[in-house]
Parts: sequence; C-alpha cells; structure tokens
Amino acid sequence: MASSELAATYAALILADDGIEITSDKILALTSAADVELEPIWASLLAKALEGKNVKDLLSNVGAGGAGPAAAAPAAGAAAGSAAAEAPKEEEKKEEKEESDDDMGFGLFD
Repeated sequence: MASSELAATYAALILADDGIEITSDKILALTSAADVELEPIWASLLAKALEGKNVKDLLSNVGAGGAGPAAAAPAAGAAAGSAAAEAPKEEEKKEEKEESDDDMGFGLFD
C-alpha cells in the first residue's frame, strides 16, 4: 500500500479518534502537515466512504462478521428475529447441495 494511502487512512483515524467530522479538507490538511502528497480525489473518496459511519464501531467490529445486522434484529421484534434465524438454515441447505456436486468424480482441476 502506498504511503499516501496510508497517510489518508491514518488521517481519517486521527479525526475519528478526536471526534471531529471526517471531511476531505481535513484529511488533506493532516496529510500535508505530515509532508505527504495526496491527490484531493482520494481524500474526497475516503471522506464520502466514511460519511455517516462511526469509524470507532467499524474498528471494534472488524472480526465480528455479520454481527451488526444480527444485533439489530432483536430491536426489530420477534418476527424479524425468527426470520433472521431461518435464513442461515436455508443457506446451509444450499451449501450441502453444492458440495454434493463434488461426488460426481470430476472437478475443475482434474
């Protein structure tokens, strides 16, 4: 990863840690203070990608997988919770069917 991309990411993390709104101007100001050249389009794209998102929550849920929607299901009600519980069962059945194709005796790399 290029140093300018890392600098933009670190600038966004610094702004989030200080509780300051992440904007392209502020990202550019931090990167220029660190003597890193960053094209304004990258700062703008990063700011738009993080707009309206809580960066601290994103960082704390990195390894959680699909925990975000599952945590919201109990607040939506019992019906939404039961629908969310049925969805993984259906996915498991589909995966089993896909695995049975391997038993045919041929594969992609045979």
